[in-house]
Amino acid sequence: MWSSWLALGLVIGAALMAVVARWQVRRALKRQQVAERRARAAERLAEIGGLTSGLAHEIKNPLSTIGLNAQLLGEAIDEFPRDAAITDIERQRLQRRIATLRREVERLRGILQDFLNYAGELRLDKHPADINRIIDELCDFFMPQAQAQGVRLRTDLATGELIVPLDVPHIKQAILNLMINAVQAMHNAASSGGAIAPKELIIRTVPTRDPSNRITAVQVHVIDTGPGIPQDVFAKIFTPYFTTKAGGSGLGLPTTRRLIEAHGGRLEVFTDAGKGTDFVVTLAAEPTA
Repeated sequence: MWSSWLALGLVIGAALMAVVARWQVRRALKRQQVAERRARAAERLAEIGGLTSGLAHEIKNPLSTIGLNAQLLGEAIDEFPRDAAITDIERQRLQRRIATLRREVERLRGILQDFLNYAGELRLDKHPADINRIIDELCDFFMPQAQAQGVRLRTDLATGELIVPLDVPHIKQAILNLMINAVQAMHNAASSGGAIAPKELIIRTVPTRDPSNRITAVQVHVIDTGPGIPQDVFAKIFTPYFTTKAGGSGLGLPTTRRLIEAHGGRLEVFTDAGKGTDFVVTLAAEPTA
């Protein structure tokens, strides 16, 4: 009797093990197939990225030629003798058309450069750098532009050096993009008649320390006193080509996030309607005492 039950149990156990083994094999195969599809997709995206970047570079060359020839044409029209078969009104009309052509060339050049900054190959050359010093240099550079928009720019930097491994030009570009974005947000709110607090841009650095008091990370806060980001816009601010600004490319914030994440950092956003927005950049620090 017991031997029969034992035999039955062994048969059932073997059957269950076979089912489990088969399920595990199928699961492993499925994971492998998913991994292969992702690898092929990544290769395809890399290929497309290389093609589009190459195409953008190819477009820039004839665009530069068009811009240069428009400039030369404008100069040639200015040098026409006054007794030439062209009236002053016609001369002015031609100059206006050439000026429009040159403006559009510059606009296209800017669009292409924004695209290359976002989609082009990103190579970092990181070295230990003091983030406080970088902020000071950026603020010295950006102060006149902020003041021209009626924005008070001030810093609230942690004491001492905050050493972070950085590609300095790229991280400067990322933080400067956030500063420009903040000033534009406050300026646009004031232009549209929105009631906001006195326009102020605050750049703050905050270190994070471990139990032994070593700095492990550094946060850079870019804080504005603008109107805040509407809820329906907030979810889209990092979507490529999404913009609420007239003439904006919609690539500024996506490019900024890409630069920060390439450093192993992260970019977070906190906004409060009617009070302002805080973009927070978090970067891992060099081990210090």
